Amino acid sequence: MENDPAHPAEAPRPLLVVDGANVVGSVPDGWWRDRRGAAERLRDRLVRVAEEGVSGVTGPVEVVLVVEGAARGVEPVPGVRVESAPGSGDDHIVAVAASAAPGQECVVVTADRELRERVAAHGARSVGPRAVRGAG
Repeated sequence: MENDPAHPAEAPRPLLVVDGANVVGSVPDGWWRDRRGAAERLRDRLVRVAEEGVSGVTGPVEVVLVVEGAARGVEPVPGVRVESAPGSGDDHIVAVAASAAPGQECVVVTADRELRERVAAHGARSVGPRAVRGAG
């Protein structure tokens, strides 16, 4: 039933883009000794976020975890897409936010003020790391 006003197309799931380095770095738990392991633990906690959403965003949501540096190469798991930034993690996060589908809500998880401004220019809003830190 294409373009049938009685059966509107389902809106795409909200897109949640997670600044892996910023979220991992927000808790001084020794993450610097094993950056990849810290990113994997965050990825695993995000599975629940993908199902349930975060404050102000009802799940299910499309979760993209952006990793950089020593955390590059972390594998995805069901419900969480992982993208290794080829260069700047912030630049990659902006590109992912800019690629949201028309009408798709985009929320970026970061405490980085400059990054928040950059993604806002593409219509995304931001929440702090606490939104996902306690997940799982």
